[in-house]
Amino acid sequence: MLAENVMIGEILVAVERLSRRYGETQAVDTVNFTLERGQVLGFLGLNGAGKSTTMRMLAGVLAPDAGRIVVNGADLLDQPRRAKQAVGYLPEQPPLYRELTVDEQLHYSARLHGLDRAASRQAMARVKERCGLTNVGRRLTGNLSKGYRQRVGIAQALLHDPPVLILDEPTVGLDPVQAREIRALIRALGQERGVILSTHLLPEVQATCSHVQIMRAGRLVFAGALAELQQRRQSTCVRIRLNAPPPVADLARLPTITRVEELGGGQFRLHHVADVALAPIVLDQARAGGWELWELTPEQASLEQIFVELTLEQETVA
Repeated sequence: MLAENVMIGEILVAVERLSRRYGETQAVDTVNFTLERGQVLGFLGLNGAGKSTTMRMLAGVLAPDAGRIVVNGADLLDQPRRAKQAVGYLPEQPPLYRELTVDEQLHYSARLHGLDRAASRQAMARVKERCGLTNVGRRLTGNLSKGYRQRVGIAQALLHDPPVLILDEPTVGLDPVQAREIRALIRALGQERGVILSTHLLPEVQATCSHVQIMRAGRLVFAGALAELQQRRQSTCVRIRLNAPPPVADLARLPTITRVEELGGGQFRLHHVADVALAPIVLDQARAGGWELWELTPEQASLEQIFVELTLEQETVA
């Protein structure tokens, strides 16, 4: 149940023309986006796409070369202290001291956030319950499983109750059960704040996020709700099997066809432009040409295919 004062749709992060270069490499190139309360926003892309660099700039641990970041109403460059207070950040490697117990680690982090002893105790109790750490407070951090260390890292990021949570590859290296538990925790946290997570795993986004942004070579090539990405799965190809197939060139000349794949055994995959009913065209041509059509199956693009197309082939940005 959400608290009454939670404002779903409130813009918590606004990024304008964010850029960062490492030498000759443009790691992040004029990126624009917003994050609203109640959203879990997945930054998806291949390794080296610029996701972690973007996360580090949002968290205030890396300065941008250009652009503007506003967090909870505060400009990160003009009001860095106020902006950073609104952010909880978990890097890919959680910053934990293995020789400390969970309670000692959280208490140390709470004091770094400026909480006094009483506030630290209250915050620790709250985040331990929220992150499933109530029974491991006296265990050494170094003796915990990777899944529990991730929980401690998330709890550490939540101690000062920030409205924005930034998680960099939060489930890398976890077993399937641990990953499922962390994803459930992230979804629950996203109901009352804004969450950004970076990943190169498409199933991670499907299982966790409400919105997605896909990066390629430092630029955004898709930004929108996960449902909008799902809509791209409309059929843009048809698989046919012909007993008396014509030359491939004849198939390529069919209206709206963009490409023909010869699959062997009289089977072909016909790629066509979107929003076109190709089946009636093929049926008419097969009847007129005596192709002896035995099979006609529309094929829907998978999200994996869409991801590959966006990250490897697209040259323009959204």
